[in-house]
Order: sequence, then C-alpha cells, then structure tokens
Amino acid sequence: MKKFLILVFFILALNTQVIGKETTFKKELFEKALLDGKVVVVSSWIKYCTSCASQMKILNKAKNNFDNIVYFTFDVTNKEIAELFNVQYQTTLLIFKDNKEVYRSIGETTKELIYDALKASI
Repeated sequence: MKKFLILVFFILALNTQVIGKETTFKKELFEKALLDGKVVVVSSWIKYCTSCASQMKILNKAKNNFDNIVYFTFDVTNKEIAELFNVQYQTTLLIFKDNKEVYRSIGETTKELIYDALKASI
C-alpha cells in the first residue's frame, strides 16, 4: 500500500508540473504589443521542468500585479521561436521595453528578483 501511495504521489507531482504549460507566443501579437508601448515578458519552458513551473507560477501571479505588461510563453523545443530570441535553455526569462530587450535571466525562480526585474522595466 505504501508503494502504491508513493507512486500516486509521484504521478500527481509530475502532472502538476505540466499543467498550464502552453505556447502562447505569436509573433504578430508580440510585435503589436511592442508597437503599443507595452512591456513584454517572454518565458521559455519544457515539459516536466520543475524550475519552469516555478517561474510560470510567479509570472501568473505577476499578471495580477502589473497592468501594462503582456506575457508570452513558449516551449524551448520550438526552434523557430528559440532562434528568434536566441534562447537555448528552458526557464529563460526575457523582458522587452521600447522595442529592445532590457532583461534576460536563465533559471530565475525567485519571486523577489523576478518582481524587481518587472518593476525596473515599467
């Protein structure tokens, strides 16, 4: 019974890491947001990445705290998008303002540091 419960817990833990991960990046929407003067956040993820899930959780909360920011995500295995931003790793966070990249981090999952980067960009 104990082994069964451990297996169920493990399966549920893996599934929670996958929930909410989808590619929302669209080049046209990204370019429009920049033209409209918005701050744009782009984050990369990959299936079963725990640091990606942690970062996405923080960014999902940030959506409620920062008004003039547009958020996009993409699966880092999507070579076209990854090459567009020169992203080679999951959990890469990019912030754009005034049509240029103003922030880049890899593996950052600390709420305080992510929020500081967002605040500095607006």
